[in-house]
Amino acid sequence: MAQTEGLTMLGNVKSKDNLGAKAMAGCPTAGGGVVVEVREKKGSLRAAIPTMPFPLAVICLFLNTFIPGLGTFLSAFTVLCGARSELISERGVCCVFWLNVAAALIQIVTAVIMVGWIMSIFWGMDMVILARCRDQGAPQDV
Repeated sequence: MAQTEGLTMLGNVKSKDNLGAKAMAGCPTAGGGVVVEVREKKGSLRAAIPTMPFPLAVICLFLNTFIPGLGTFLSAFTVLCGARSELISERGVCCVFWLNVAAALIQIVTAVIMVGWIMSIFWGMDMVILARCRDQGAPQDV
């Protein structure tokens, strides 16, 4: 743990020689290069986005772009058809389905003031990113 001007900074820094060493983020270590690992904590709604096949994710993005919330509503039903989500193991399929329906309703209701439309587009982009990671076999921490 390092102290800098009264602020406590703690981060996992991975170098070639010392994997997982505790050090101040961004500082070089004895091995040379610095790799900083950052993990994003997702809220319940965002963690409920299902990982679908790529073509279906693109369709949902297209629908969300032109009719806010429709692609998100469609994606809720993919959870019932077997699409995976980060929350399924924690909360169950039914809860994840209703979280996606709630996200779609929020997008539809707030589309009038443009917030829902923008949220809907970002939701669709997240679906495509998750689908692309799934197809490439990469981890889903995007």
